[in-house]
Amino acid sequence: MSSNNNTSFFSNIKNDLPASIVVFFVALPLCLGIALASGAPLFSGLIAGIIGGIIVGSLSGSQIGVSGPAAGLAAIVLTAIGTLGGFENFLLAVVLGGFIQIGFGLLRAGVIGYYFPSSVIKGMLTGIGIIIILKQIPHFFGYDSDPEGDFAFFQVDGQNTFSEIFMMLNNISLGPTIIAIIGLATMLFWDKILAKKAKIFTVIQGPLVAVVLGIVYFVVTKGNATYGISSDHLVSVPIPSDFDSFLSQFSFPNFGGITNPAVWVTAFTIALVASLETLLCVEATDKLDPDKRVTPTNRELLAQGAGNVVSGLIGGLPITQVIVRSSANIQSGGKTKFSAIIHGFFLLISVILIPGILNMIPLSVLAAILLIVGFKLAKPALFKVIYNQGWKQFAPFIVTVLGIIFTDLLIGIGLGLMVGIVVILFKSYQNSHFLHIEDKSNGVHKIKMTLAEEVTFFNKGAILKELDSLPEDTHLELDVRRTRYLDNDIIEILEGFAEKAAAKNINIKIISEKGIIENPPSYIEFFKLNSNKLTPAF
Repeated sequence: MSSNNNTSFFSNIKNDLPASIVVFFVALPLCLGIALASGAPLFSGLIAGIIGGIIVGSLSGSQIGVSGPAAGLAAIVLTAIGTLGGFENFLLAVVLGGFIQIGFGLLRAGVIGYYFPSSVIKGMLTGIGIIIILKQIPHFFGYDSDPEGDFAFFQVDGQNTFSEIFMMLNNISLGPTIIAIIGLATMLFWDKILAKKAKIFTVIQGPLVAVVLGIVYFVVTKGNATYGISSDHLVSVPIPSDFDSFLSQFSFPNFGGITNPAVWVTAFTIALVASLETLLCVEATDKLDPDKRVTPTNRELLAQGAGNVVSGLIGGLPITQVIVRSSANIQSGGKTKFSAIIHGFFLLISVILIPGILNMIPLSVLAAILLIVGFKLAKPALFKVIYNQGWKQFAPFIVTVLGIIFTDLLIGIGLGLMVGIVVILFKSYQNSHFLHIEDKSNGVHKIKMTLAEEVTFFNKGAILKELDSLPEDTHLELDVRRTRYLDNDIIEILEGFAEKAAAKNINIKIISEKGIIENPPSYIEFFKLNSNKLTPAF
């Protein structure tokens, strides 16, 4: 390691170490919950979290992104394990998917991430923040029917996001609720008051204190029928009896299935979805990064691909960069990739050495941590800010938010992107030309229409509407001096309008860089002659 890297490590460790502890507590239940929601062994989620932290964190160019098993892939994993005839065949698809991702990186497919509008990315962050809050409310009150990490509207327990909350109202557990409220109050007091009093309170994070209080509460109230916390409201890390049983938790791919077309279809699906989620997360985390660093997206695809190859080889779930863990890292003050790497080592060491202690952590306390993460992502003030920017920004934003809440992450982003495209088309429709009415004296209308720099078939409707609305006895000046691209569709509209113009006594004067011509006999021929500046799509 170079001296510069050593300096960077030691100067940022005071930020990265506390942040890594918070990320560890956020990642732990999500790794287990996503594995449960995926129908996979619980240990496979932990493997993915460890590989996502250590391997992907080391190879990635992102300084604040954190990778691990993704909720968005849970449905794909659940289906694939069944259709491919076993978990070992699915692991082969994960390995192959990783190699396909490496191919995406080498082909520089990372550029795709830059084509998502800012309003959609902001909607993604806000939507995820709201869905985190909605999904954690039942866990906060000790109702854990649906596993952590199930962020889809229609849940694996048969309920949906809102019906789960209504079900929770009749199933509140007193013990988990009490310690969740204590943990939440502790974190807010720590963040708003103590952290401003002394540096020690920024080094020791509030979430760590909340988790310690949760463990103490569990031990003190153990066996109490009213205030105690039962095992189904606690973290549930697999506890091996000895080293051999620990090693038996690792699974290995069945390479004999490499000729199965269904394995390749699953591999490509994993690669495509995981890459898209990663690129979207990269865009989002770069926006949240206080230092405004830019992540190299192609390198990120290479890192994610390598991580998935390793994860699949030893029995782990597919990996992506994940916004929940990444935002927790940023909110906790993480500065460099060491935070993600250290959290991976924490996962590895803890599941080997202290799984029993981990299993004393109440899920309701971890839900309290996630509630704060969700609120910081979905601050109510942001809605007003986006709304004040105009409907063209607000429409894709709110559709993305609602889409994520009522469907899932990728569908919500897809809906927001479609609305964004419609907005672009509408703006293109509006900006195809400028119409100036210069003179209406003596019963003669003198009108000047200036075409935009690029005029495509998207602008047909707007231009045709203006031409058809011209009254009789009009003198029309069509200025194309600024136009560098004129679609053949527009030229055909002008050609077709020539007959109507003659019937309505409309005189047309075209002003180009090569000169002025009135009522050309053929607009197609005219623009061919001017093709050094105007490039129609013949």
